[in-house]
Amino acid sequence: MTDPTTDTTLVELARDIKRWARELGFQQAGIADTELSAAEARLQDWLAKGYHGDMDWMQAHGHKRSRPAELEPGTLRVISVRMDYLPPDTRPVQRLKQPEKAYVSRYALGRDYHKVIRKRLARLAQQIREAAPTSHLGRAFVDSAPVMEKPLAAKAGLGWQGKHTLILNREAGSWFFLGEIYTDLALPVDAPVEDHCGQCKACITVCPTDAIVAPYQLDARRCISYLTIENRGDIPEELRPLMGNRVFGCDDCQLMCPWNRFAQHTGEADFQPRHALDQADLVTLFNWDEATFLENTAGSPIRRTGYEGWLRNLAVGLGNGPASAAAITALQARLDFPSAMVVRHVRWALHRLQQRPA
Repeated sequence: MTDPTTDTTLVELARDIKRWARELGFQQAGIADTELSAAEARLQDWLAKGYHGDMDWMQAHGHKRSRPAELEPGTLRVISVRMDYLPPDTRPVQRLKQPEKAYVSRYALGRDYHKVIRKRLARLAQQIREAAPTSHLGRAFVDSAPVMEKPLAAKAGLGWQGKHTLILNREAGSWFFLGEIYTDLALPVDAPVEDHCGQCKACITVCPTDAIVAPYQLDARRCISYLTIENRGDIPEELRPLMGNRVFGCDDCQLMCPWNRFAQHTGEADFQPRHALDQADLVTLFNWDEATFLENTAGSPIRRTGYEGWLRNLAVGLGNGPASAAAITALQARLDFPSAMVVRHVRWALHRLQQRPA
């Protein structure tokens, strides 16, 4: 068997890995080393400012997040991949202009991306192990461990980290998921790309809650994605009117980014909308009982917010929408809901609607 540790063979293996990744449905793969000291310093500053909110897991693993070899001993390289997820014909801008509709972030309309990408990455890792049997490491990650996926993707040449902190690619915009494989193979690394944000501030300007407090700095405590997904408590009252009909996540910074003119729609069936979530009314979703919620969100990222969080978010959306009889009736029916948090948001919404003409 060919020695997989020679420079020539490693170059060939890196080329094969990128080809295998494309064959598995990833749009791009790149390879990075593990030196993340600059990203580590930025992370520590971000944490010190409290911008992570209640996401205590962001600081719960010491330096394992920014030092891959501490998470997985022996790691020399990180293989970073990306997969497009934007479904066609979901009309995100139009939905945001329809206050009676529920806006769900485009990434969450279909099947949980963790499951889709992890399965593909596991197959890629197996191909690598078969080609390089001397390798004893090939762990795959999909936003599921202390991994600095965006800085690693930037190092691997998949794009640059934009002012909204997402990875941007000149040919693909930002509508894609990331995944990683840690390996002990000393593969040749790819060159990072330059930052092409320039003087543009579209993402900063459009953010409904001013969560992008400075270029490349996001205060998660104000971010609608955090408020509707990771946050387990009340949504601050001063931010509720700014959320509009966004009930799970927010895409505004991506929708306004000029580079997303080049974004490609996904061909993955798993990322197509389920249960008409791309066009559902707020009232319809708010009327789901818990059994319906669990059934309709099986295998969906929406499960992360939980049923109480789902109702909380929808109550805010209803409070920002038209004062229809259906909306008021639906809210009134939840006034005796067993969660005090949900009831507080329902009362807030009813107060808003009762002061507004239908």
